[in-house]
Amino acid sequence: MNSDNDLQIAGDILEVRHLLQPPREHPSTVADFVGLARSVAADRSQWEHLVRYDATTRWYHRLRTGPGYEVWLLSWVPGQGSGPHDHGRSSGVLTVLEGTLTERTERGTRALEAGAQRVFAPGYVHEVVNDTLEPAVSLHVYYPGLTEMPMHTAAAPHCDTRPVSA
Repeated sequence: MNSDNDLQIAGDILEVRHLLQPPREHPSTVADFVGLARSVAADRSQWEHLVRYDATTRWYHRLRTGPGYEVWLLSWVPGQGSGPHDHGRSSGVLTVLEGTLTERTERGTRALEAGAQRVFAPGYVHEVVNDTLEPAVSLHVYYPGLTEMPMHTAAAPHCDTRPVSA
């Protein structure tokens, strides 16, 4: 009988070098970019000393670049928001490092607490706001690097405030 259950590997598969992909120096898949964001988030020594809070404007700092991608660190004091926008041709991963941020989209509103991640495709319209009483910090990975951030009108349906189910 021939079935998937009949396959057995004898010996150590890691010794079969030609079957292994060489390790990548830089991320190239969505999973790789999510992993990059998680590893930066987990190593507070890479970002914690850089964070600044500015009550007059959103603070941001480009933390890292690689072939075609950028990693940005942002802080959000209570009441600060991005305004409704997209990221042009860039895809992204948003990771909340500290505090809670609210994301508003055409589908509703979602609270993003520390550790939460959102992956988005080019043209994804959202608004990110700190509507809590505590500051927040977020990490953003963009691929390709962010070259535009078109703003959208606040009256558009993507700012709906209905809760989004998880």
